[in-house]
This record gives sequence, structure tokens and C-alpha cells, in this order.
Amino acid sequence: MTETTKTPGVLFVCSKNGGKSQLAAGLMNQHANGTVTVYSAGTKPGTSLNPQAVESLAELGIDITGEHPKPVTTEVLDAVDIVIVLGNEAKVDVPAGTRLEVWDTDEPSERGIEGMERMRLVRDDIKTRVRKLYAELTGN
Repeated sequence: MTETTKTPGVLFVCSKNGGKSQLAAGLMNQHANGTVTVYSAGTKPGTSLNPQAVESLAELGIDITGEHPKPVTTEVLDAVDIVIVLGNEAKVDVPAGTRLEVWDTDEPSERGIEGMERMRLVRDDIKTRVRKLYAELTGN
């Protein structure tokens, strides 16, 4: 990033980059509307997006069908101000000076809640956290 760039950058990471990190990125992209540079990646990227994650965002008017699981790269780590790890499976080493946060997200399946009901609860938990992070990053 150059000195004139004021746009904060955030990387959302989970293990497969098919669900939670894609939810967070989609939600931040919608909420920030270009005022935050958003990336998502996985420590062990899967082969496809979780269809329920895609559907749960579509319910909010967010289309992530063009996305795909991506690995965490040095280039992205060097480009962001903050790395958010969703859940407790993924582990990421961040460059010195880069903030790292772990969001211990709600896991409704531990309470016997599955399917779209589970995904909506996960999405809404992440949405609340994304809005708080956005306000912190932008002062809005």
C-alpha cells in the first residue's frame, strides 16, 4: 500500500475458504461498498463454496457465486492491515505489524442445529462482527 492509500485492507481466513470466510468477505463487501479492500482465503482451501453459505448470502442480496476457495498468500498477507481468522481450525502467521484477530464464531451444530437454520445463525453472527469491524476500521 502506498502512503496515499487510505483504504483499510482485511483478510478473512478459515480452513477451507468455502463458508465462514466467504460469508465474512461477502458481508464486508456489501457493507463497506468499496471503502475497505476485502480478501478471503483458506489455510487448506477446499474445491468449492458451501452451497448453504452462498444461499444464505443470496437471501441478503449478496451474490458470491463467482468466488472460489483460495489459499492464503504472502502477497495478500502483506497487503492487508488486519487478518481475521474465523473459527478455531485455521492457523495463520501474519507479518510483523499486521493485526490478527480470531473470531470464535457461533457453531449451532454443537446445539443440534443443522442445514439452512445453522447457516443463517452463523451468517448473522458474522454479520454483527463485520459491522463492528467496519465501524472500527472506518470510524463510521
